[in-house]
Amino acid sequence: MTNLLVELFVEELPPKALKKLGESFATVLADSLKAQGLAASDAAVTPFASPRRLGVHVAGVAAKAADRPVQQKLMPVAVALTADGQPTPALLKKLAAVGAGPEVVPQLKRQPDGKAEALFWDSLQPGATLAQGLQKALDETLARLPIPKVMTYQLADGWTDVKFVRPAHGLVALHGAEVVPVRALGLAAGRTTQGHRFEAAQAVVSLESADRYAAQLREQGAVIASFAERRAEIARQLQGAADALSLTPIDDDALLDEVTALVERPNVLTCAFEPEFLAVPQECLILTMKANQKYFPLLDAQGRLTRHFLVVSNIAPADASAVTGGNERVVRPRLADAKFFFDQDRKKTLADRLPGLAKVVYHGKLGSQGERAGRVGAIAHAIVNQLSMATLPYTVEADDEFKVLDSKVRQAAQLAKCDLLTDMVGEFPELQGIMGGYYARHEGLRDGVAIAIEDHYKPRFAGDALPRNHTGTVVALADKLETLVGLFGVKQLPTGDKDPFALRRHALGVIRILVEKNLPLALPALIDAAVPAFGELIEDPREALLSFFADRLAVGLRDQGYSAQEVDAVLALRPARLGDVPRRLEAVRAFAALPEAASLAAANKRVANILKKVEGERPTDVKPELLQDAAEQALAAAIADVQPAADRLFEQRDYTGSLQALAALKGPVDVFFNDVMVNADDPALRANRLALLGRLHAAMNRVADLSRLAA
Repeated sequence: MTNLLVELFVEELPPKALKKLGESFATVLADSLKAQGLAASDAAVTPFASPRRLGVHVAGVAAKAADRPVQQKLMPVAVALTADGQPTPALLKKLAAVGAGPEVVPQLKRQPDGKAEALFWDSLQPGATLAQGLQKALDETLARLPIPKVMTYQLADGWTDVKFVRPAHGLVALHGAEVVPVRALGLAAGRTTQGHRFEAAQAVVSLESADRYAAQLREQGAVIASFAERRAEIARQLQGAADALSLTPIDDDALLDEVTALVERPNVLTCAFEPEFLAVPQECLILTMKANQKYFPLLDAQGRLTRHFLVVSNIAPADASAVTGGNERVVRPRLADAKFFFDQDRKKTLADRLPGLAKVVYHGKLGSQGERAGRVGAIAHAIVNQLSMATLPYTVEADDEFKVLDSKVRQAAQLAKCDLLTDMVGEFPELQGIMGGYYARHEGLRDGVAIAIEDHYKPRFAGDALPRNHTGTVVALADKLETLVGLFGVKQLPTGDKDPFALRRHALGVIRILVEKNLPLALPALIDAAVPAFGELIEDPREALLSFFADRLAVGLRDQGYSAQEVDAVLALRPARLGDVPRRLEAVRAFAALPEAASLAAANKRVANILKKVEGERPTDVKPELLQDAAEQALAAAIADVQPAADRLFEQRDYTGSLQALAALKGPVDVFFNDVMVNADDPALRANRLALLGRLHAAMNRVADLSRLAA
């Protein structure tokens, strides 16, 4: 067994795709070799990916796979053999097709195949040679690469077209020190590759063996071939340069991945810009430095932007001043543009921009952003009303009555989208909301309103912070509900992995706000309040939207570690208050740990099945005089004894206590099902027993559908 190295040398690969391309190249190629028996299932696989190469090192690859026993079904015995057991022409033809002759007929096996017998042939399939297997693996790997956009280019002959992510110029395939004769993209495999464009000690690197690949590229080619090693080296240098200034580099994994994909030999340099630009909101400066220049801004101990930033260079000259000076010159116009946009935007108030929203199309069937802002305001007003009338008290700020909250909410909802018309957001759409908050503060609007304008998009992504105040919470809910109700109402639903309007993210945002802020709001009531804001523009989306929320909630809860059974049991009841769901889940988990749980869950399932089969209207009144059997009398007494305490605890939202109170029903329930025939011949008796089971079912399933816990 010898180690294998494969490298495809290409022109500069798209940086945002490089990490996935490298992982796919290594994984698919190695998996194919393993599937063909050329490498062990646990063989170590090391991926390589740099701006100009994709590679993989696979440990312990055989020169030839072992022969494998194969059993082939030929045909039914009735077709294969004559009455006296001789092979038919059909059988002989089939044997010839699989590479065998008449001499193997005595070795064929008769085995049952459905209702008839068939003939089977056991043979040894020769294992693939490495050249054959690697060619197959390479072809499969290139076909399955997640290429964002395919290029078409010509080979050196000037006639042959090739389609790939970028033009390929070299192929290496080494099994130990030997070249494996494979081809790809019009290239024949060899042992030479190229080093760094400017820093390599040798422009062409002749590789000694598969195991010397990474070391030779580093020593002779000035290239760190491993994406992971290069990334770690950049992170180390960034931290070192920041520590020298007692500052912190901005934490951005996506930026670090992208920069890793842009350099082969990283060299981190420290640069600075003029202090006057720090008057611009730091989000603007950070975004332009990251998005346009791929720089790493540096923050002070309080998280404030400083004038220093870090550049990851692909060269390491003895005198780096030309590189640092060039980067400082390049960033200056970007920062100047941001300062110009900020200064110009502040010459108009957000309210001055309101009429312009009527000219911005939001959706062909849902009107303009101005109309949308009106709907968000109406939904936000309805949410404030629901909060003010909630059965569970919801306390706003000490100096903030609901009327004042409503005033803030209406103002924030009206102005929240106005920053879409600013120059800054026009240049950097990612800053919508954030810039609205800055401009609102500049105008002297109430701080609660400014914060709400800034926060109304939150949470923007998984793990993002929630809105910070009551006003922002209400407007964020209203904004997300307006999007969901409107787009569901015009049938713009997510399909498969396509979700162009990010409706899944909006739904998860609503769920997080309701759950994590434990708001006393019912999701169905919120949707009911949002629908009228659209008038005749939409069809009723309520049922579809509630199912969509239930699916999103179930996925999120399972991701948090709750079992499918626990989630199913709680969500089967479609709890209106999502803030209650975590408590219900913990109650179900605690109940499931009780020794009585399995028996009660099974009994609950049995009760549910019995009640489902009742035709017509189900009886509900239990008549004590018809409780003839001692077991049904005991069950009725136990329910009467347990239910008040369980219900009281439920109303107090002590769901764990409510479920645990039901444990006392185990004995009476077990005896009932052992001694009592529910479907008695006497109709009155049967109706009474069904009513008793209905009462039991209702008592047991207020917190969750316990039947879903049954094995």
